[in-house]
Order: sequence, then structure tokens, then C-alpha cells
Amino acid sequence: MNFELDDVRIFDGERVIGNGRVRVRDGVITKVAERPGAPTHTLLPGLIDAHTHVFGWADNLRQALAYGVTTELDMFAYPPSLANELCGASEKATDMAELFSAGTVVSPPGGYGSVVMPDMPTLAGPHDAEAFVAARIAEGSRYVKVVIDNGANHGISVPTLDLDTIKAVADAARARGRRTVAHIHDAVGVRLALRAGVDAVTHVPLSEVLDDDIVRLASSHVFIPTLATMEMTVGAPGGRDLARDPRLNLPERLRAAIGESHDSLAGVHLGPDADFANALESVRRLHEAGVVLLVGTDADDAPLRPAPVVHGASIHRELELLVMAGLNPVQALTAATAGPAVHFGLEDRGLIRPGRRADLLLVAGDPTEEITATRDIAAVWRQGVPCDRDKALAGQQDVE
Repeated sequence: MNFELDDVRIFDGERVIGNGRVRVRDGVITKVAERPGAPTHTLLPGLIDAHTHVFGWADNLRQALAYGVTTELDMFAYPPSLANELCGASEKATDMAELFSAGTVVSPPGGYGSVVMPDMPTLAGPHDAEAFVAARIAEGSRYVKVVIDNGANHGISVPTLDLDTIKAVADAARARGRRTVAHIHDAVGVRLALRAGVDAVTHVPLSEVLDDDIVRLASSHVFIPTLATMEMTVGAPGGRDLARDPRLNLPERLRAAIGESHDSLAGVHLGPDADFANALESVRRLHEAGVVLLVGTDADDAPLRPAPVVHGASIHRELELLVMAGLNPVQALTAATAGPAVHFGLEDRGLIRPGRRADLLLVAGDPTEEITATRDIAAVWRQGVPCDRDKALAGQQDVE
């Protein structure tokens, strides 16, 4: 599809062009030009959610696209075919966000992964890491997810991976050109992941603030804090307000899902020190130390499995929370566009530059000054094809 967008403010993924024109030919950006003017709308690269769970539901990806998310990075899918089929379909489709997946996660026998999926393959120790990682890549894993979790937040006690095993996984993945992402729930897990050399850490602890030593260790790594999920997990005020924002015009099913009890996120098992303020402070400290932060929501809502962090819409709360943690709006927007594109090797998107895919989001107002303006969506394009937002959300009107 060929078109031009004229007299728009442009956030290109890294910098702001006060007013300009963008030309698209056959789904690719061919020209970006600055020009005088006073725009009322802002054009951004399509947003990239760097931590989601899709569960094989194509409607989750259609919903994500309707809210400006043109790419989702799934962080766990088992069996792998659940994600592979949808990844393949979403690569060709233009009516949904494109999906990439970690597939099967790395967890020890009897560990948290086994609790979630008892028949899932497990890793007993470092000696098996090479074969385990090779098998995941053969299954289609785009990156390797490592679970460092003793189950405490879920009211159970299970074994977790040790330093040598995590390091062996990170080394094996790196040798095969794959990134590693570590799921953690406490500072002990963060330190373990960083010492082992994983590329990215997802989540931040709720019961403690990351100390100076961990922040120093994190300097060459990437964090995906998933603040929207951390907020909902402790039932902190603010997250539910997303359902009432008229700019998003959420269908009834999604409003109901956002109102789900935080118990669905294991909040009932949190210790007395759990406080969302700890998560915000850790992110503030990481940001001040120059650690790269990426936007990821941990969205895991699905039509038959309602949960309060929903696909697409929740990314707008995540952006707001990052600003609350000390990022300026431009930095937060980079964390949802160019940042994840660079870290996860998505070289064809994330920037509004000639030669990049025309995955685009047009909003009213100026989110580079007021971050919640991303919620006032005027249009979304996936590879130059406009999203029919009403059609994309049609399946979400009723409460299941």
C-alpha cells in the first residue's frame, strides 16, 4: 500500500522531528522529510511489547495491533507448536501484531516450569545445557528464556537453577546467536542471572530495592521490568484506572479483565514487605545508572482466561509507569520501539527511517511531552496496511 502522511510530528524511535512528512511504498518507509508546521498529531514506530504470553490466541495479536502494538515477544509457549503456528501466521498477516517466541523455557526437574507444565523438558545441570539449548532452537525458539524462581510468590517451594547451569545456558545460546532472558522474582535471582551472563532480566522484585552492587552488575545488561504486572500483582492503585480511560475505548470484556482480582497474579502469596514502590525505585536506580530498559507488560489475558494485564492496551500503562520511575517520555518511547528492535535483532522495524517496515502508530497530541497521549490512537498500520480497529476488537465485546 502506498500513501503519505503529511504535517505530523515524528518520533522516529530515537529523536523528535517537530513536523514532517513520511512516504510509504509497498509497506516500506521510503522517505522522511522535515518541514515547517504546527502538527496536531504524532507519528511513532509501531510499539514492541518485549514480554507477553499469547497462549496461541490470534485474537490477542489482533487486539494488540488495535492498540498500536505491531510486534509482541512471547516469553513462554508449550508445546512449541502452540507458538510456531501463530508466529508463522503472524509473519504473513497484516491484521495482527507479529509474534516471536521463546517457546519452551529453561527450568530444572521439579522446578517452577514443571509446576506450570509437568510434561515440559527440564535441564538437570550444566553438562546438558548445549543439547538443551540446541533442542530449543530446533523447535523454533527465537531467544532462550531461563526461569530463576523458587516458587515463593506462588506459595510453593521448588528447586531453581544454579549459577553454573545458567551460565552454561547463556554461553550455549550466545554461541548460537541467541539472546537469553531470565525470569526472576527476587534480588538473589537478579544477582544470579547477571553473574551468569544472561543478556536480559525480566521483572523487578517487589519485596526489596536492588542494591548498589546489583545495579553495577546490571550496567552491561538489559532489563524488562514489567511494571504493569508488578503493579497489578500487589493490587497497587492506578493500574485499574486504565479500564476507565475514555481514550482507549476498551471493550467490555477487557474492562472486566482489568478488574480481575490481583490474586490471579499470585498476589495472595506475597510477603509483608511486598510494595510496588520498591519496584519503581529499582527501575529508577537502574535508569540513573544507564541500564537499558525495555517495555514489556507480561500481558497474559486471553478470551477464556481473563487476567488484569491485557494485550495492547496495557503497554500504555507500562509507558506511564516508566515515566513515573524517572524516564522522560522520549526515553520511554524508545524503550518501546528502537530499544527492543535493537536488542532482539529486529532490524527491519522500530524506527521511522527509509528502508524500515511501515509499522506505524498515529496518535492525537504529543506523547513526547505527555506520555499518556499514546492512548489517543488515530490510526495503526502494519507493513503499510491500516488496521481496522473496530473489527480487531469485535471479538472482545462480551464478557466470557
